[in-house]
Order: sequence, then C-alpha cells, then structure tokens
Amino acid sequence: MGYYDDHSPTRQQKQQRRRWVMPTIVGGILGAVLVLLALPALVQTELLPYDMTIPEDESGLVEDDQELTGGTTKNVELDVNTQITDVVEKVTPSVVGVVNLQTRQDFWQQEGDSAQQAGVGSGVIYKKEDGTAYVVTNNHVIEGASEIEVVLADETRVKAQLIGGDLFTDLAVLKMPADQVEQVAELGTSENLKVGEPAIAIGNPLGLSFAGSVTQGIISGKERAIPQDFNGDGMEDWQAEVIQTDAAINPGNSGGALINIDGQLIGINSMKIAQSAVEGIGFAIPIDSAKPIIDELEQYGQVNRPYIGIEAYGLNEVPTSEWSNTLNLPQDVDGGLYIRSIRQMSPAAKAGLEPLDVITALDGESVRDIIDLRKYLYNEKDPGDEMEITYYRDGEQATTTLTLGSQE
Repeated sequence: MGYYDDHSPTRQQKQQRRRWVMPTIVGGILGAVLVLLALPALVQTELLPYDMTIPEDESGLVEDDQELTGGTTKNVELDVNTQITDVVEKVTPSVVGVVNLQTRQDFWQQEGDSAQQAGVGSGVIYKKEDGTAYVVTNNHVIEGASEIEVVLADETRVKAQLIGGDLFTDLAVLKMPADQVEQVAELGTSENLKVGEPAIAIGNPLGLSFAGSVTQGIISGKERAIPQDFNGDGMEDWQAEVIQTDAAINPGNSGGALINIDGQLIGINSMKIAQSAVEGIGFAIPIDSAKPIIDELEQYGQVNRPYIGIEAYGLNEVPTSEWSNTLNLPQDVDGGLYIRSIRQMSPAAKAGLEPLDVITALDGESVRDIIDLRKYLYNEKDPGDEMEITYYRDGEQATTTLTLGSQE
C-alpha cells in the first residue's frame, strides 16, 4: 500500500511551478498593454531614440486599422476662419488713415512755407455718392490742419477737403474723390447695445506703421458721461456721452471704427483713460448720436446750435460768502448759474437779463452749472425756439421768456 508524503521535495517543486505559471502569463499581458499605452507619451518626451507617426494613405487620410510605426512627422492645417475674421475683412477697407498737415514757417526757406505732418489719426468712409466719398473722423484729429490726406487700406494717399467739424461732439466730416474707394461702412445702431456684447475696434494706433490694426473686446458700459475741458482752464466745459469698451484704443485710433459682431459701425473711437493704474477703458461716440451731427456737418459745414448770449459760471465756482453778500441769494438756493456778462443785442439782453442775475431753471428744468445749460440748449432746443428762464435778482425770483438765437 502506498502513501502520500506532504513534505516530499519532488511534489513541492511541482506545486510551486504550477503556482507561478498563471501570474507570469497575466503579468506579461499587462506589461505589454502598459507599454503600448505609454509609448506615445514616451515619444513626445523624446526619451525614445525614434519618432512615432501615424501612417497615411495617398489621400493624406489616416486609416483606422493601421499600426503605429516609425516615420516622419506631419503638420496639421486648421481652418480658423470665424465670424470675426469675416467682418474684419469686410470692414477694414472702409477704415482709413487721416493725416493732419500743417503749414509751418521754414527758417531756411525764406520764399514760402512748407506743410509738415502734425499728426495721424483714423477715419471711416461712410458714404459714396456722385463720385465723392465722405469720411467721418474726430475733430481733434484734423484740428489746425492746412491740408488733409486720407490714406486708403492699400496705402494710396488721396487729398481730402474738410467740410466741417464740431468741438462739442468731437466729430468732423471730410470729402474726397471716390475713384479708388470700393467699400463703405454699414451704419448700425447704438440704441440697443447690451453690456457684454462683442465689440471690435479698427484703426491706426501709433500711426500708419500699424495701419488697419484690429482689437477685440466687449461693450463695457453705455451712456458714460466724460468731462471735457476745451480751453485748458481746469474747469469742465462739456460732458461727452460715450460708449465704454475694453477693446484697446490707442493714440492714432481716434476717428476709427467700433463695430459689432455683424460688421456694422456702432461708434467712432474717440479717447481712452491714459493712466498707469488704468487698463482697458476706451470710449467711442455712439453712432446714433453721431448721425445727426454728421448729416448737419455734411449739409451746412457746421452744427447750428442755439445760444442766449451770456458769459456764465456755476455757483460752485463762487465763494459761498458771496452768495449772500454780493448776489443776495436766499438760503434755500443751493445751485445755479450767475451771469458775469451779457453780449449786446443778444437774446439774453433783449429779454432783460443783467449781470449778477442767477439763473436757476430753464423751462422749469433746474440748472446748476454751465454743462446743464449747454446740454439743455443743445439737446432740447433749436434756434428760434422760445425758452422761459427763472432767475434771481437782488434776492427776488423772476421769470422772463427769450427767443433763442443761432450760434455762429
């Protein structure tokens, strides 16, 4: 009768060999899978001495069932055309450079003067009619110019003529031959703009070397009021109502186009806040505000605004001690315009107003400074309209009605 010895050496070796067979097979399979998965990453890190590419057939297409083999790499070409690139391509030909040439006395040439470049800005061709092209730009771009040149997108220079400019809206209109003008901008509307929608600025930042530069951003704000000081006396003369955008607007962009995602002109780029601590705050004149000014400049060469013929200052510019001592104002008067002088035969003079009178209301609308006066006159009234003025004289309130004149 035989027996089974559990401690027999031969039996133990056989069992050990059987136990290691399956783990070895499984380990080999897992190792192969891991190598295949890690191979592309190893090639990209350049740890392997060869390149890995996906073979192509003759058409350039990769077959799904092909294996990874060595070979040469191939660049992939992508179509990056977007709606933005399309509208920029459409609008750019209508955005031009505007060169301000000024006549200066040449010390060495006693016979005459020479016109030199005094500044470069941007402009937008908005109309072409009867062989003439019309360009809108900023008034400060062409201010003081004796000659004006328009530089087209293909760098062709064309002599342009100033039709008229307006200080308060900072707009000017030029005209030139339309022979080489192929594209005009499509006017949109700024009334329905929404904060956050895309905005694209096109112009010539820092001069013609960067002509046709494009920057993209969003509408950051609507109906922003920006104070203006025209005579440099440190006092506000006007408040421009503008669109705020974070699309980069730099010197030379002035007069260029601000367009929407449909390629429509929604604003005329005008200014930016240039401070070291400020970034991405640029402004454009809304096209809805610009349209009537452009039309008037094109038709008359100027904007016909009403005037009353006074030199006036806000009470905030007068020491409060003078309110009662000199102007004899009641204590309940906390703002208004005091009249410093009156032009002879002006509407104010004809209506009986006098120096040191303090105007507090126009047609029942309160006014506190010269900006309130100008905004009411320029936005609500026309030359020839009647206007009721409420004022104080020697502490007594009175009213008078005048007929507005035309500012020349």
